[in-house]
Amino acid sequence: MNDFILFPPFPISFIPPPCISSSSQWEEISGVDEHYTPIRTFQVCNVMEYSQNNWLRTNWIPRQSAQKIYVELKFTLRDCNSIPLVLGTCKETFNLLYMETDEDQGSHFREHQFSKIDTIAADESFTQMDLGDRILKLNTEVREVGPVTKKGFYLAFQDVGACVALVSVRVYFKKCPFIVRNLASFPDTVPMDSQSLVEVKGSCVNHSKEEEPPRMYCSTEGEWLVPIGKCLCNVGYEDRGSSCQACRAGFYKSLLGNVQCSKCPPHSFTHHEGALHCGCEKNYFRADGDLPSMACTRPPSAPRNVISVINETSVILDWSWPEDTGGRKDVTFTVLCKRCRQGQRVCEACRSNVRFLPRAAGLQNTTVTVGDLLAHTNYTFEIEAQNGVSQLAPTMRQYAAVTITTNQAAPSPVTVIRKDRTSRNSISLSWLEPERPNGIILDYEVKYYQKQEQETSYTILRSKGCNVTLGGLKADTSYLLQIRARTAAGYGASSRSFEFETSPDCKYRSDPTILYTVEELMGKGVTLISIIVTDRFCGYSKSKQPDEKRLHFGNGHLRLPGIRTYVDPHTYEDPSQAVHEFAKELDASCIAIDKVVGAGEFGEVCSGRLRLPSKKEICVAIKTLKAGYTDKQRRDFLSEASIMGQFDHPNIIRLEGVVTRIARGTILVILAPHASFCLFSPGKPVMIVTEYMENGSLDSFLKKHDAQFTGIQLVGMLRGIASGMRYLSDMGYVHRDLAARNILVNSNLVCKVSDFGLSRVLEDDPEAAYTTRGGKIPIRWTAPEAISYRKFTSASDAWSYGIVLWEVMSYGERPYWEMSNQDVIKAVDEGYRLPPPMDCPAALYQLMLDCWQKERNNRPKFEQIVSILDKLIRNPGSLKITANTSSRYYTHLHLTFKLSTLTSESHPGSQHLIQVLYTSTFNLQALNPDL
Repeated sequence: MNDFILFPPFPISFIPPPCISSSSQWEEISGVDEHYTPIRTFQVCNVMEYSQNNWLRTNWIPRQSAQKIYVELKFTLRDCNSIPLVLGTCKETFNLLYMETDEDQGSHFREHQFSKIDTIAADESFTQMDLGDRILKLNTEVREVGPVTKKGFYLAFQDVGACVALVSVRVYFKKCPFIVRNLASFPDTVPMDSQSLVEVKGSCVNHSKEEEPPRMYCSTEGEWLVPIGKCLCNVGYEDRGSSCQACRAGFYKSLLGNVQCSKCPPHSFTHHEGALHCGCEKNYFRADGDLPSMACTRPPSAPRNVISVINETSVILDWSWPEDTGGRKDVTFTVLCKRCRQGQRVCEACRSNVRFLPRAAGLQNTTVTVGDLLAHTNYTFEIEAQNGVSQLAPTMRQYAAVTITTNQAAPSPVTVIRKDRTSRNSISLSWLEPERPNGIILDYEVKYYQKQEQETSYTILRSKGCNVTLGGLKADTSYLLQIRARTAAGYGASSRSFEFETSPDCKYRSDPTILYTVEELMGKGVTLISIIVTDRFCGYSKSKQPDEKRLHFGNGHLRLPGIRTYVDPHTYEDPSQAVHEFAKELDASCIAIDKVVGAGEFGEVCSGRLRLPSKKEICVAIKTLKAGYTDKQRRDFLSEASIMGQFDHPNIIRLEGVVTRIARGTILVILAPHASFCLFSPGKPVMIVTEYMENGSLDSFLKKHDAQFTGIQLVGMLRGIASGMRYLSDMGYVHRDLAARNILVNSNLVCKVSDFGLSRVLEDDPEAAYTTRGGKIPIRWTAPEAISYRKFTSASDAWSYGIVLWEVMSYGERPYWEMSNQDVIKAVDEGYRLPPPMDCPAALYQLMLDCWQKERNNRPKFEQIVSILDKLIRNPGSLKITANTSSRYYTHLHLTFKLSTLTSESHPGSQHLIQVLYTSTFNLQALNPDL
């Protein structure tokens, strides 16, 4: 706070008012104070005369920008009782007055033109004895004038019979001085009035940018209060007190912010100021993904100590790490294979069918196996070490080379066999030569036996060519056959077992068929869409081959294999048909009911056990339909099973089956005394059986274990929910009621999406659902377009996921707290969004805000949500940055400010500064969160 003097210490003129004698007016007297310092005073002491009216007026004072003026008076006043033989009327007060004008009026004035400010009285007066002892009892009084609106004003001092001396008159106004706070400059600011703060917007200093618009408030006392927002130094500049200055040579700063410049990392430099990054020294490089804080590096040296171990037509290569890795840890190895023919100076690249295990490039270990080479062939292998900057320095490439010669190898297996002719007792076969004979094939060995004998008795034939006829076989019998080729290196591996059958006792027709193994077809790039089974009866012809295999569903729905699409069970004329199409009918005798664990809309929910033939007993949840249900209730109840039965995902509740009928004589096993609540009408039993989730609903589970999980555990739960919703979205299913209460948690903290009913009462609370035409809507979880226009899409499910995310991070807190549904609708429509829960990571709160975008096309897809959560799980450090809680809603907020002495350049002519050091506490009710 600064006080600015409006005129020099003694600009006071003696102006005799009209009709008043000047012989008894104020007099200018020179003297000394108690320290013998020369001073000048204006004095008057005409107490011996009656009817005193002595005026003293200042020169015209321009008000500048002031609206409220302060007048400080220092004066002495004599006690009337200490004056002997007073003839007139003695006073111990005098009057302070002022007059506003737009220009200097000179010496012309009238008393009535002045307005009285106050009557000035002394706190202490002096006596004759005090004068003898030279004790000055100086009084100081400050008075406030304003608001002043004209260009200037006069002050006047009226004596009506006192013995008074004016020692000093100081006229000033208060303003908030120029200041730099958080790298934002705030100009001199004069308070507007005496009742409110003045909001002042700051300007970022040179070489800085706004992070949040800087603001401060100027108080009526000339004090700066409530700093908000700040500026950040540009890249290449650092915060040095109240300014951003360029980084020195040899230093850099690549990010916007108020961190200090960093010294150039090893093998880098900068010779100029304000560097954003440091350049690399010669033969050193920085990869695209390297941070500016990383040292410059270079390619590694060549691998060392290469060893080769040859095994026929394969070789194992092993080597040691380079002596110099170039200063990086991302070293990998690439192996280049070259075939060198005799008489050729330049080797050629190996064939594409040469196999590298695990691979040829990007190796992180120092060994590789190379297979499928040619026998008796020279090869050269070049092993190069690479790192993140190798591509930037191709001339610095270094590698180690090794030359080997492969041995003679056995042939590869026979893969293609043709059945040429079949009879009751014989079969004629032919086959193709192995893909890699690895030499001259001397003959083939054919081994065959009856399938039912399982190789306990077999027959071996040898053939010089690629065909053979097997005789002496049994009619209508299955045989298994294997073939292997032999060269000078010996026998190769046997082919896979091929199955064929002899003909029954009837006329046959020739039907050559080429048999392939699945592995061979996949190796040739053939996509297996369907399997065509050969007719085993006589008289079979190709005209009887079935068409391409398709999976047919009821009510005209059709799906090709491998394509999963959700089918709405309500499109079936008979919903029970959908139940039997998508859900498995269970035998009620396999179910044992243990106890009641909850209540659903249609009946009780029990826990129990399911024991199916030849399977292990498992725990299950059993939803029952209460007695007296209507046909519509039964259809609605089973529609959920029809929906669940179409899903198969680890984060979707698994349907074990349904019970819609009980055979006569079936007895349900009831173990718990309260399980009788799970009983249903014997005439029309209906149950839905799902997997059992030990920890129940997610909202209740979180409330029970408040603040007991790590951030990674919570993100893992959220990732499971998002994965399940991604699956549903890909299936074309819109959930419409995604909320923490509809997420179930098992003993391993795996979260699974459940509750696929489309129209139901969501909670006992009448405000939990907002009824519109077409059913009830969970307002607190539903996107605005779904509330207003019933536009339910995967994007509206993404909005609901954002609310679930908020529920998880707040450990089951109720969204929007106790606000009514109508208030929630209005607030969301006006742009209000839930604030971050306590200690919520900033990345997760940003994901919430993205899910709550008003424009649904701007919301992230569930595939993107899963990707975001995966990145957070891989980088747990990012969860330590918490969201800014300034947007939280407060009803009471206490702010404490410590205001210290503010120094600034004084106004010309001013040598005065009020020093203030105190603490002010403000209790702000319903503070605007933006403050």
